[in-house]
Amino acid sequence: MIFKNKYTYILVLGLSFGACTLVKKTESQVQEGNYTSQVWQSDRGDGTYTNPILYADYSDPDVIRVGKDYYMTASSFNCIPGLPILHSKDLVNWQIVNYALEQQIPEAVFNIPQHSKGVWAPAIRYHKGEFYIYWGDPDFGVYMVKTKNIYGKWSAPVLVMAGKGIIDPCPLWEGENTYLVHAWAGSRAGINSVLTINKMNPEGTKVLDEGQNVFDGHDHHHTMEGPKLYKKDGYYYIFAPAGGVETGWQVAMRSKNIYGPYEDKIVLEQGSTKINGPHQGAWVTTPDNNSWFLHFQDQGVYGRVLHLQPMQWKDNWPLIGKDFDGNDVGEPILSGVKPVNDNSLPIMHPVESDEFSNGKPSLQWQWYANSSVKWSAQIPGTDYLRLFTISQKEEPNLWNVPNLLLQKLPAPNFTATTKVKLTTEWDTPGKKAGLLLMGKSYAYAAIAYHDGKYWVQQISCINANEGTLEKIIEEKPLVSNEVQLRMKISAPNAACRFSYSENGIDFIFIGQEAIAEKDLWISAKIGVFAISQPNVRMGGYADFDWFRITK
Repeated sequence: MIFKNKYTYILVLGLSFGACTLVKKTESQVQEGNYTSQVWQSDRGDGTYTNPILYADYSDPDVIRVGKDYYMTASSFNCIPGLPILHSKDLVNWQIVNYALEQQIPEAVFNIPQHSKGVWAPAIRYHKGEFYIYWGDPDFGVYMVKTKNIYGKWSAPVLVMAGKGIIDPCPLWEGENTYLVHAWAGSRAGINSVLTINKMNPEGTKVLDEGQNVFDGHDHHHTMEGPKLYKKDGYYYIFAPAGGVETGWQVAMRSKNIYGPYEDKIVLEQGSTKINGPHQGAWVTTPDNNSWFLHFQDQGVYGRVLHLQPMQWKDNWPLIGKDFDGNDVGEPILSGVKPVNDNSLPIMHPVESDEFSNGKPSLQWQWYANSSVKWSAQIPGTDYLRLFTISQKEEPNLWNVPNLLLQKLPAPNFTATTKVKLTTEWDTPGKKAGLLLMGKSYAYAAIAYHDGKYWVQQISCINANEGTLEKIIEEKPLVSNEVQLRMKISAPNAACRFSYSENGIDFIFIGQEAIAEKDLWISAKIGVFAISQPNVRMGGYADFDWFRITK
């Protein structure tokens, strides 16, 4: 179904309060149609699914159910808009529907890329008819945003608790009491592996005390972080990962008292499987009261991809996945029966390709820092994306350039192609636009102008985060200012080959293979950009006709 300048309404049922909320969705907040990926699909179409359910970098996921709808958010670090909101009816098929954070604060800080900083490990909750998201910024403290309409505009961020190294917060409302559990980042706080609970005001906007440490993981669960706080059958539960991103495990803790003491148990580990570090995620229930657990798996350059595990309760302890070796600890499964078997539900996937309808990028795109209206035209009625060739100022490469429009790698193997036309406006060299594979080391194919003509280039920059200069691997003259650029990404290390075409049929390889490298705490990303060298006459723009992901 395509939404065109009309309002669409859905009914959201409140779990705890029996309330009905009319949620309004507009064209700008809903993706057009049910997108089916050509390069990754978890749903087998026969009532079963395969992990990962999303082979993309949805780091530190948290999920809730409201009525029959599931909503997920994830870490977004320095990328904007931040706090993606995804929706599902069955926990397997997901769609991006919104973002909760338009700009990061303090804006002066986040107007340039702050790699590895920003939004860490959010928690999403639904309380008294409102959606809340809490996250920790390791340099500034715990923030919160909220809304009554998850598809609409979210509130401005509220600083709930100021301080360095306070991360991974999660609230719990219980009667007249409101609590917040959080972890500590050793790089800022000087301690880690400790979980702390604070009391908040009933509105959840302010912490009221210094907090009390409730668990010390140093002896058996080092690098404990990412806690999620729940209440079930008289027990307070804290779910938390430990052992590190690449090699860790999932721990559950329980106590009859919110402040402990807490018993602890490993409830998910790699065991005999090939799924490394299965941890950090969310417990969610289906309407028939079955339990499921969503978590990430670190896949290096591809980021932290999303898995879905069945979960059962045994002696008031969760067991996640399947106990293959009989040690009473779950291990992740590779495939299983879907949580919701409803043949009327469509198979869909977060959008990857984009026709740039109305001159705007779709919801999968994020800028590398706080965005500016000056970077792109986005004129209604146009069918291309116009990016202005913004000066990269005195930056030696693209590492600290904010106006890069990027999205997540969608699968181990895929091809990305775009059609771009570069207009310089003046007979001035130093302007270019291209197709980018971005990380600490990066590479791109671009159309550039110099010496009175247009060229296609393949550029490489090794260790961009250390301030190294770009290197032209190869360039060839073009007959016009329009070209199709293509990258082919191949597993296991996201190796990339670039090619180009002037007629849209015959593609010619250019340059040499580039090996992708992840950014700090996030995957490598793909996308488009338009820039100008410093001290070059202003003006110029690039029109991207479309961007398509194929096999």
